[in-house]
Amino acid sequence: MSHPAQFWRPLADGRLECTLCPRRCKLRPGQHGACLVRANEAGRMVLTTYGRSTGFCLDPIEKKPLNHFYPGTAVLSFGTAGCNLACKYCQNWSISAAKALDATIGDEGTPETIVAAAKATGAAGIAFTYNDPIIFAEYAIECARAAHNAGLYTVAVTNGYIEPEAYAPFFSVMDAANVDLKAFTEHFYQRYCGGHIEPVKETLKYLVHHTTVWVEVTTLIIPTLNDSDDEIRALARWIRDALAPHVPLHLTAFHPDFKLRDLPPTPPQTLHRARAIAKAEGLWHVYTGNIRDRDGSTTFCAGCGTRLIARDGYAITAYRLTPEGACPECHRPLEGRFTHTPGHFGNRRIPIRLTA
Repeated sequence: MSHPAQFWRPLADGRLECTLCPRRCKLRPGQHGACLVRANEAGRMVLTTYGRSTGFCLDPIEKKPLNHFYPGTAVLSFGTAGCNLACKYCQNWSISAAKALDATIGDEGTPETIVAAAKATGAAGIAFTYNDPIIFAEYAIECARAAHNAGLYTVAVTNGYIEPEAYAPFFSVMDAANVDLKAFTEHFYQRYCGGHIEPVKETLKYLVHHTTVWVEVTTLIIPTLNDSDDEIRALARWIRDALAPHVPLHLTAFHPDFKLRDLPPTPPQTLHRARAIAKAEGLWHVYTGNIRDRDGSTTFCAGCGTRLIARDGYAITAYRLTPEGACPECHRPLEGRFTHTPGHFGNRRIPIRLTA
């Protein structure tokens, strides 16, 4: 349903300018933005997917991916439709690039019913994911407030493509964010995502230096496009210097999809090499994803190298943190958000229906 939107301003020529993301779409009555879900409806900006979802699911928090945020817990995950980038390799393209939005909507839920479902299913929090929660900011913000009132954590899985005026309203209600830094060149963002890299970098700097949001970064490594040693080295150095060396980096494997089916899947050895480069550049916590890799899924102490959290897929197989969240050998605190014992949700994925 349509819901009044924030983050817009009227223009002198009668159009409405959306100020939520760097696209700054300027819409005449009846027009939708590039995201497909924000529209000029009779002279007012609305969100057309408020309360409507492409589906709800209980996921492990490690799937977001977040390895330093309440490991092993279950999170009720959902998204809507549309996106404000246009990635040619999108693995959720059937919802992010859907032209017939109503065909992608499979369920509905008010903030209150979503929180009730999370509590009833034993989830520790709610994740806004699958497409990008920035474009359904009003819905995500109200769900996040309701989640906090119920003692649940909140997570944004996002491309970080957002304007500064929306930073505080959106991220002030998020406890953690995984930001997809899609590559480390402007050419890649323009050619393969239909956007620009600098707004994403600014979002990351804001989150790390000006909020209490726990932040992890993901980069999908695509053969021949963003997998060179020089680009991985530049990416790691930027995270180290512009963010902080403790910010976890997830390097994940590509598989052919959507409009980019002519490239092969990422070989495991490419991820192993990229991880080694990132660690050599001074990042403390570098993970590999979408492959089975024991070391690449393990959390090590940045001080003495002790294996602190071991995983098999998303399942926790060893958890050696002290009650204070530190290494039992050298007593160095591990960066992140932890409890005395991990959750045990494991590798499950459980679809949830909110409506009959």
